[in-house]
Amino acid sequence: MNSHRSTKIQHIIEQRRPLAARVQGVEDNLRELADQLRHLKAYQDSLLAKIEDPDIVARLQELDTTTLLSDIESELAALGKLQGRFARNTLNIGVVGRARQGKSRLLQSLSGLTTVEIPTGDRSHCTGVRSTIHHNPSADTHGEITFHSERSFLAEVIAPYYDKLQLGIRPLSLDEFARHPLPPRPETAQTAELGAMYEHLKNYHQNLDKYRHLLREPSPRHISRHEIREYVAQDNEKGDRIYFNYLAVREAKIICSFPNQDVGQIALIDMPGLGDTGLGDEQRLIQILGQDVDIVLFIRLPQPPGEYWADVDVQLYDIAKSALTSLPLEQWSFLVLNRTTADSAMGDNGVYCQDLVNALPSKHIEVIDSIIANCADSQAANEKVLDRVLNYLTQEINSLDRQYSTTRQEALEQLQRQVESQLEKARKVLGTGAGKENWFSTFLYLFNELWEDLTTGLEGLLKELRENRDQQDADFKDQVEKALKSCEDDPGLPSLAEIDKKRNSEGGYPNAYYDYLNEIRAHLSQKFLSLDDGLKRSLDRVKSQVADVLIQNGKLGQLSQQQGAAFLSEITPLIPEELRAGEPSELKRGFAILASFELYYRGLVQHRIRQHLDQLTPDDSSLQLSEKPSAQEVLDLLKSAQAEAVYNCRNALDDLLAEPSQAAFAIVEEFLDRVLRAKFVKDEWYIFLEEFRSEVWPEEFEQLGERTRIRREWLQQVEATQQANQLEKLQFLQ
Repeated sequence: MNSHRSTKIQHIIEQRRPLAARVQGVEDNLRELADQLRHLKAYQDSLLAKIEDPDIVARLQELDTTTLLSDIESELAALGKLQGRFARNTLNIGVVGRARQGKSRLLQSLSGLTTVEIPTGDRSHCTGVRSTIHHNPSADTHGEITFHSERSFLAEVIAPYYDKLQLGIRPLSLDEFARHPLPPRPETAQTAELGAMYEHLKNYHQNLDKYRHLLREPSPRHISRHEIREYVAQDNEKGDRIYFNYLAVREAKIICSFPNQDVGQIALIDMPGLGDTGLGDEQRLIQILGQDVDIVLFIRLPQPPGEYWADVDVQLYDIAKSALTSLPLEQWSFLVLNRTTADSAMGDNGVYCQDLVNALPSKHIEVIDSIIANCADSQAANEKVLDRVLNYLTQEINSLDRQYSTTRQEALEQLQRQVESQLEKARKVLGTGAGKENWFSTFLYLFNELWEDLTTGLEGLLKELRENRDQQDADFKDQVEKALKSCEDDPGLPSLAEIDKKRNSEGGYPNAYYDYLNEIRAHLSQKFLSLDDGLKRSLDRVKSQVADVLIQNGKLGQLSQQQGAAFLSEITPLIPEELRAGEPSELKRGFAILASFELYYRGLVQHRIRQHLDQLTPDDSSLQLSEKPSAQEVLDLLKSAQAEAVYNCRNALDDLLAEPSQAAFAIVEEFLDRVLRAKFVKDEWYIFLEEFRSEVWPEEFEQLGERTRIRREWLQQVEATQQANQLEKLQFLQ
């Protein structure tokens, strides 16, 4: 026994967790890719319904989005298994075998549990549900039972019977299932196998009142070790079939301390033998092995007087093999041949165990190793089976994980290439646009006409702004007058009573006077913050003038329903970053500069106002109290200081009333330098308007416009899909 094995197992689990998080990220992105492909397929279907061009229809039909979506769903299922494997807190050993091969005996020997917790029976199938046995040396033996909800019970347990047996419409509620008798089996479902399935369904139906209440119970439910059998078994220890709780159980978890204390963080998964629980045994086995098992043990009990590998044994192996195709089953499975002794009821079956080992190659059953051990003997089970399996796990699991991960990563990369190939086809589906010979002469004429009107309009506006740049701005002046009037109407002066009160609390009139100077200055300065409103209205008016020219003379109103400054903000993103290959767009830069330009009180005016508030600053004020001041003298000086500050601010603001006009002229001139006068900018206008020709001149390019719009929307969806198909977003291995 390796004394450090439990530490190695813990290290393996910790190494897996970051990978689980990365796999989860890839799953999320893969779902986004599937969503984008579904949008693309919906657009593809809509185009097939309305486009008549046979060449385009042929190209659309060649685009295979359906297969890609199916491949993504398959890959998501595979990644879900991988993520579940790496997210677990245990290494899991699954015990698989047909009924009555000794699975429960082996699990008892390995876990130290008894028939109280792990049922065994002599007459028929005993185990009713899947159980997971966790080693925890710090906990008393107990169980945690997870029940089906009514919804999951109907969907996962009952509905498959109705489908397989062709019984008609599935019950939509538990009440409906309880009230109505089961439909009779149709003539097409009269085989023995389907008859056995029908009997299983009758078991659920006839005994519903015995377990129905559990479907509404919260879970997991914590139970004592003595209660476990009542929830996982069909029989009591005498073999009487009296338990029905298992019909409502989705999963049972048993926590106990294993006799072999060096097992570390492992769990044993006890799966009902094939045929134990009716419909879905094979599917459940595949799902459990694929998602929850790191190593599988096939249990086989050779029985005298002669033994051989039957078809059902080979079938069981093939079922397990299909659970995880990313890893060869021979690298994660052992065969345990259950050895009985001479004093057992069966007698010594050692020779038959060896016969089955010798016959393995002819049946193509390949495993890591074949172990002959008495499953009922705790020492033999732990030393020959568990130690052998755990040693293999600690030595090889990292290699298996790498192999598993690499297979899935390669599959993802192949899927990414397949999607990229289809997207490349999709880009060419609608061609490269209308041929120039059909529209070039018309567009050239219309562009030249627009260019003349646009330059005339913008130059005319700039001339007007130049002539008025030294004039007072009406919006700013109006806001200044409102601010100054507020200063006069609400000077923030105290009453005589308030002055006396502050004098008493502050220890003299001088202290009160200085406090009031600060208060009045703060009160006065906040009045001017409203100048921001005037500056904004002033600049918005100028932006609106530019927007009007662009809408009327430049015919850009067809590209946006907005007006004024909002129009500029909406047009700017429509202009590409590059209109000429490798060169940043001057046209976009010009629109961005004008759209984002703002005038603020704090940057333009505030610093010029603050210097005229010194008369209200105690250390800088020239108005000082006499040696024997009074409340009236304090009030008079405060009035004088406030009035003088307002007067000085008015004079300062009078000198600034033309600033918005000058700023407006400057930003519009900068705009024209970028969009009209920069080198090659006319070419950029040409390229930009060529793309939007059908929107700018809808009457002249109506049919072409519809094709252009469709092509643009199609390419936008292709690009959105492309963004989700980036290789780095589908990589979880570093």
